[in-house]
Amino acid sequence: MRKSELKFFEDMLLERKAQILKNIENSHEEISSLTQHDVGDEADHAAVSTDRMIEEAISQQLNKELAEIEYALGNIKAGTYGICEMCEEEISFQRLKVKVHAKYCITCREIIEKSANKS
Repeated sequence: MRKSELKFFEDMLLERKAQILKNIENSHEEISSLTQHDVGDEADHAAVSTDRMIEEAISQQLNKELAEIEYALGNIKAGTYGICEMCEEEISFQRLKVKVHAKYCITCREIIEKSANKS
C-alpha cells in the first residue's frame, strides 16, 4: 500500500476515533442524567430503565469499535495495515474505504461468517 493511501486511511481512522470518543462522552452524560432523573410512576421508571439500557448498549458497541480502530492504528504503525489476518493477502482498497478497520478480506470474512452461523 502506498504512503498516500496509508495516510488516507489513518486520517479516516483518527476522524472516526474522535467522533466515537465524543459519542461515548455524550452517552455517559445521557446515562448520568437518566440516573438523576426524577421518576414519577412505574411507567416513568420503565421508560428511564429502557433508555438507560439502550444508552449502555450503544456505549458498549462504540467501545468495541474504538478498540478495533486502535488495533488498526497499531497495524499502520507496524506496517501490517490492510493485510488480511487469515489469508495474508491485501484487503481491497474499496473494502477498507467501507470498513476502515477491517481485519479480513471479503472472501475470508464470508468464511468466518459461515463458520459462525454453523456453530
